[in-house]
Amino acid sequence: MKITKHSWPVLIVSKQFDAPTDEGLRLRALEEELEQVQECSVLTSQSYEDALEMFASRADLGVVVIDWDIQKEDAEEKMPPEELLDGIRRRNRGVPVVLLTERREIENIPTDVLGRIDDCIWKTADTIEFLAGRIEKLLVDYIISVYPSFFGMLVEYSREYKYAWHTPGHMGGEGFLKSPAGVAMHKFFGENVFRSDLSISVPELGSLLDHSGVVGDAERNSARVFGADLTFYVLNGTSNVNQIIWRSQLIRDDIAFVDRNCHKSLNYAMVITEAYPVYMVPRRNKRGIIGPCRLSEFSAKTIRKKIQDNKLIPAELKKNAVKMSALTNSTYDGICYNVINIKKELKKSVENLHFDEAWYAYARFHPMYKDHYGMADDEVNTEHPPIFCSQSTHKLLMAFSQASMLHVKNGSHAAVNRDELNESYMMHGSTSPQYSMIASLDVATKMMDDSGEIIISDTILEAVHIRRKVARIAKEMRKAGEWFFDMWQPRKVIYNGKPCDFENVPAEYLAGNQQPWIFSPKDDWHGFEDMEENYAMLDPIKLTFTTPGLDEKGGMSEEGIPAAIVTNYLIRHRIVCEKTDYYSFLLLNSMGTTKAKQGALLSGLLKFKDLYDDNAPLELVLPELTRDNPCYRGVGLRDHCNAIHRHIRDHKLLDKMQAAFQVIPDQAMKPADAYHAVVRKNVEYVELKDMRDRVPAVMTVPYPPGIPVMMGGEIMNKKAAPIFDYLLARQDFENLFPGYESDIHGVERIERGGKKYFTIMCVKKG
Repeated sequence: MKITKHSWPVLIVSKQFDAPTDEGLRLRALEEELEQVQECSVLTSQSYEDALEMFASRADLGVVVIDWDIQKEDAEEKMPPEELLDGIRRRNRGVPVVLLTERREIENIPTDVLGRIDDCIWKTADTIEFLAGRIEKLLVDYIISVYPSFFGMLVEYSREYKYAWHTPGHMGGEGFLKSPAGVAMHKFFGENVFRSDLSISVPELGSLLDHSGVVGDAERNSARVFGADLTFYVLNGTSNVNQIIWRSQLIRDDIAFVDRNCHKSLNYAMVITEAYPVYMVPRRNKRGIIGPCRLSEFSAKTIRKKIQDNKLIPAELKKNAVKMSALTNSTYDGICYNVINIKKELKKSVENLHFDEAWYAYARFHPMYKDHYGMADDEVNTEHPPIFCSQSTHKLLMAFSQASMLHVKNGSHAAVNRDELNESYMMHGSTSPQYSMIASLDVATKMMDDSGEIIISDTILEAVHIRRKVARIAKEMRKAGEWFFDMWQPRKVIYNGKPCDFENVPAEYLAGNQQPWIFSPKDDWHGFEDMEENYAMLDPIKLTFTTPGLDEKGGMSEEGIPAAIVTNYLIRHRIVCEKTDYYSFLLLNSMGTTKAKQGALLSGLLKFKDLYDDNAPLELVLPELTRDNPCYRGVGLRDHCNAIHRHIRDHKLLDKMQAAFQVIPDQAMKPADAYHAVVRKNVEYVELKDMRDRVPAVMTVPYPPGIPVMMGGEIMNKKAAPIFDYLLARQDFENLFPGYESDIHGVERIERGGKKYFTIMCVKKG
């Protein structure tokens, strides 16, 4: 492997660089030797504090050389050298640290410090060439260690400059250079992207489908790091991970116990496996935020009753075991379950547990999430069935889009057969994998293994900072008789034995302790009724902002600001939110979030407030909306917000949504049978007004909130009337307020007489 030493700077921390002394002369000579002879790059710092700030802000430092005598020489140096070493080791256990000191000072260096460094060099002994050579050797060894197994082999192979006579057809990028468009793409991505885009014909890189060679090594390493017995890399998203898991464990007519708040890929898994679904129903609070299913939903008694009450499952199958349970953890709003408690309930009722943790792959790497993730170590409850976790590594860890992992923890009395699971894996995997995606999973694993806790700690702390800042601004605004946005989070936190306002609790405490985020029935800021103790928590990095107009008890004021208007405005300021509900919007404070992003967000929200208070014309605030919909020209922002708000209030849109999502409609057929009708062309589009007693062939998923209100095969009968009423209210809303059409999966729109009407694909009658 070609070592790019220049890309990994050596940081030398010393006050003596500019000193007209022998020490200063030797330091400058050492810097020159490293740069000119050893071809390294050198950065310098003259204080421990500056050096720690530099180390915290960049992860590309290859060696740190610390002058242990700065404090002795400079009374203004407030930070002791031990603190600098502690800070370095918290963030990076592997980076070489070299102490620069005098011979007579060695006896004054604490033993624990000597155990955490990699070398000592003396200021006035040995030649400059010798000292630079020792540093260079440490640097080279460290750079090699940075590359995990698969990524290291991929880099090495791509730098051998072999002539390729195999797929892909661009042959290391050469094919793109045959046309201007190809050249443009080559210039944009750079040559390494194309040289590392290889074929399964390359034996050095192993086989993803066989999990052999360095690919297999990388997967086994990921299993160790993520706490699994078995891990597979999946390159076409967690939607496909879910299919692999279900296809490996369920067949036609098996019974599955499914969170109604599940991703649509799990609903498609029911189609593919032809299973009978029985649903657990999540709570919703008065803000419309989807909460946790009740713990009682997981009891053997409740599950058996749901199966017995299901009119679709044949009587002879109702005694069969439930093959699979599927639970979303964390939810889209950041609610995480105590998995230990759920395992205790489900262990005797379900043969396999599946936690869809698409947005939650980082949980293992910080004590904040103890016991609240699928691969959690459980020292108390050792009896459990096999556990499957699907994780979108690319969503909140550092991997390329669609790069995901499938984790398995064997049950206490039943193990998952790797080869059997791999049969399902091969059904859904490509024989032409993208090697850069595999490398990104390998690197994401090493990042978490090397310094996961400190990275996630920083992420949580940054999230807490913005939460406290918003809470402070909101409180100041209220005192001044003004309004501002708020956040869904605790109002009070027990700190030092006393309840304190959230914004006044130290950020380090909020970022380092789980208790403030645990839902409690005694402190009901979360708004969920009958909440169990120590059962669910809010993930602090999932930031749900709330907008004025809807209070925590569901009351609606005279004036209000629907969240869609705010997020449309933020898009103009190049701030894109993850999810928008009626009076809330979600942002993710991930590892890639910076203080600059947070500043831009707060600036955007404050500007929106000013524009609202001034009732600024929509042509200024949302020019694209007025351009496409002339009916809004001349309308002020405040008037526009209140017109939509009052319509939502007066037509009880939120109440209708709440009622719709509390109904599990009767099943006329399995989801698989409904889909078979699509394949056989035994379907027709039906207008919403004619949907009474019709059976949709596909799922109907309104955004917000992004979960199925009806599954394919369920019937729009009298029991489902709340669903019909909600969809009709949405149709009316879209006609009154053009430009606010939201995505409803399964709904097509037709236009007649200048109005839009919902149509849904239904199974033909007869």
